[in-house]
Amino acid sequence: MSVEVSRDAKAAAAQALYQALATGDAHALGQLLAPDFVGHAAQGLPLDMGGTHVGAEAMRANLWWRIGEHFKARAEAADFQTLEDGRLLVIGTYRGTARRSKAQLDAAFVHILSFDDQGRIATLTQLTDTAAWRAALDGDERLQTIDYRVEDGLATVCLNRPDHRNAINLRLAEEFLDVARRVAADPTVRALLICGNGPALTVGGDIGYFLDNKGQGYSALFEKMIAPYHETFDILSRLHVPIVTAAHGAVAGGGLGFIYAADLVVAADDARFVTAFAAIGLSGDGGGTYHLPRLIGPRRAAQAYLRNTPISAQEALDWGLVNEIVPASEVRDRATALARELAQGPTVAYGTMRNLLRESWNNDLPRQLEGELRGTKTTGDTRDAASAIAAFAERHTASFEGA
Repeated sequence: MSVEVSRDAKAAAAQALYQALATGDAHALGQLLAPDFVGHAAQGLPLDMGGTHVGAEAMRANLWWRIGEHFKARAEAADFQTLEDGRLLVIGTYRGTARRSKAQLDAAFVHILSFDDQGRIATLTQLTDTAAWRAALDGDERLQTIDYRVEDGLATVCLNRPDHRNAINLRLAEEFLDVARRVAADPTVRALLICGNGPALTVGGDIGYFLDNKGQGYSALFEKMIAPYHETFDILSRLHVPIVTAAHGAVAGGGLGFIYAADLVVAADDARFVTAFAAIGLSGDGGGTYHLPRLIGPRRAAQAYLRNTPISAQEALDWGLVNEIVPASEVRDRATALARELAQGPTVAYGTMRNLLRESWNNDLPRQLEGELRGTKTTGDTRDAASAIAAFAERHTASFEGA
């Protein structure tokens, strides 16, 4: 930092920065930022944009370009003040719209900039109204049936109709699809946790909603609901990050899809799994006729469907439907801890593993071996593999960055 750079020069540099960001001028940014630039973005920003970004490239990739991807906005400075230590304080407002929701963004900001002796920006500390950013991202159609957040690489999708035991209506099905698309589009996500608020993960389809909307005919109603619901599971099956589900209380009907979608399932000791379709004269959705025979065997799956036989938590563990059982009071914490552990792992390798395991059902052995070779070559080129192999040789624990 240098106090020799005039206030006007600093203000001009700040304005040039805002202009370069508004127009996406990477060349101008390169000239404005010092080689050892460090940015500090407000904690609590959506899309995992908050935190410290070391280097101009990290700031561009993790904050500025991510803003550009999801928002059409610019920083409008209203006041420039020189602090006693020579840094420049800028007060202003981010104005624009969110690209997906089209909602207005109007978020106050304070920037504190320091400069090197050549007048280049050495550090930028950002404070802003993070709630305004989140509100614009969700728009008028804010999520009503799902709590969704991304923190430290972990995306959490929590069903949030506790008074209805998270029964699935059209809005939940559509919001589930919206959230899945967000997860798939967010490069910061390195693991996904699925859980439910209230006494149960989900009792499946909302019978009350079915009755209230039967005027359009059940066939048309189910098509409208199931199409986005199934599209979501297709998206989840192709994610390149591991999925953990916390199962508690009743898990029924199409809600079993949340179990099938997961790589790992932590079940509460009170969990009870039941297809429920035969009881209401339906054939079933949520992927159960595909997944359940593969997970617990065709005879058990037939009994679960045809006789509507419930599966206890212990049976689910013994048969391979879940990975572990914990007391009901601990299930959310245990599943969260497991998901956080995976979020710190070799993300590219996890994604490749998921693909290989999924494709194995349709491959013969030679094709699967070819896939494993391709996968090993792909993961072998990652920074995570290089650092982990070196760490193994040096007999210390590897630290993964997900790339």
